[in-house]
Amino acid sequence: MDLKQTLGVPFILLLMAVMACNLPLWYNGTPTPDEAEQTLTSVALTVSAVPTSGNSPTPGGIATNTLAPTPVPPTPIPPTPVPPTAVPCDQATFIADITIPDGTQMAPNQNFTKTWRLRNSGSCTWSTSYQIIFASGDAMGAPAAFNMPGSVAPNQTIDISINMTAPGTPGTYQGNFLIRNTSGATYGVGTFGYTVPFFVNIKVIAPGVTPTRTSTSPSETLIYSFVTNYCLAEWIGGEPAVVLPCPGNDSDGDGYVLKLNNPTMETNNAAGSASLETRPKWVDDGVITGKFPAILIQNGYRFRAKIGCLKDADACNVNFQVNYREGGGTLQTLGTWNEIYDGALQSLDIDLSSLAGSSVEIVLAVAANGSTSEDWAVWIDPRIVQ
Repeated sequence: MDLKQTLGVPFILLLMAVMACNLPLWYNGTPTPDEAEQTLTSVALTVSAVPTSGNSPTPGGIATNTLAPTPVPPTPIPPTPVPPTAVPCDQATFIADITIPDGTQMAPNQNFTKTWRLRNSGSCTWSTSYQIIFASGDAMGAPAAFNMPGSVAPNQTIDISINMTAPGTPGTYQGNFLIRNTSGATYGVGTFGYTVPFFVNIKVIAPGVTPTRTSTSPSETLIYSFVTNYCLAEWIGGEPAVVLPCPGNDSDGDGYVLKLNNPTMETNNAAGSASLETRPKWVDDGVITGKFPAILIQNGYRFRAKIGCLKDADACNVNFQVNYREGGGTLQTLGTWNEIYDGALQSLDIDLSSLAGSSVEIVLAVAANGSTSEDWAVWIDPRIVQ
C-alpha cells in the first residue's frame, strides 16, 4: 500500500474534527438557551460596531461597510470675458454754445465772437498742434485753420472762440468746423467716428428792420445771454445748501429761479425784456446763487443788466451781487447793490476788460436783508456784450 494513501485517511479525519470545533454552536444541532443567547449577543455587538451609513447586506446575510462616495464639487466654468469697448484716440463731444445761440440775429457786417464748449471724449490728449479748421458753409471771416488754444486731456473741456463778421446781405448763414489732429485726420463731434461738425448759425436782417434781441441796447453786440442760458447754471439755495431745479417752482421754500418774459416791475411798467426772478430761501437772510459755465472774456466785454423788485413786492429788500471765479480759483466780487421797493430800477454796467484772455465763471447772487417775505428780486436782461 502506498504510504501517502495510508497517512491520508487519518489526516483527513483529524482535519474534519478540528473544523467542527470552530463552527458556530448552533451549526451542529439545536443550541442550548444559554448558547443561543451568547451567540446572538455576539452577533449584535458585531453589527452595532459597523457604521450604518452606506451599509448593505451581502447575499449571505452579513453586513458589510460600504462608504458613501465623497461628493466632488463641480468644476466652476469661468465667465467668458467681455472685451472692453475701445475708446477712439480722437473723439469730441459738443457741450454748449457759450455765445451766439443758433439763430441769433445780426446786423449786416456786424462783428461777433462765437464760442463753443467741447469735451475731449477720446483717449488721446489734444495738444496745441491740433487745429480747428473751417470745413464748409459760410466762413464769415473765420480763418481756414488755427491751433487748439490749449492742451486738453481726455475728459477735459475747452472753450473754442472765433472772431467772425456777419455777411452784408440779409439771410441765414451757417459755418461748419472740425478738429484736425497732428496726422491730418479730421473729426467732429459724436462717437464712433461720427464727423458731425460744430457750427455757428446766424440770421442777418435787412437795414432798418428792428432785430428781435434780448439786449435792451441796439448799439451793442450780444456775446452771452444769461436769460437764454439760465438753466445751464448751477443754482444753489436752501439752508443747508441744496441744488435747485431749473426752472424752479414759485412755491419752493428753498428758493427758486424763473424766466419771466416781460414782467411788470416796481415802476408799474413792463421790464421791456426777458428777465430772471431769483427768490432767496424763505428764511431771514436767505441766499440764492447761480454759477454759469465758464466764458472766455475778451477785451471790451461788459456785463450789463437792470435790477429791481416785482410789482407789489412792497417789503422787498435784497442785495444783488455779481461775482466771478477764474480757473476754479477763489470767488471774487465785481459789485454789490442794495435794492428796495422804491419805485425805481438800477442799471449795472461792468467793464470786464481786466479779465481779457481768462475763462471765468460768472456767479449771480441775491441775498435777503432780513425777512424774505416779498423778496421777488429780478435781473432784467443780464448779458455780456461788446
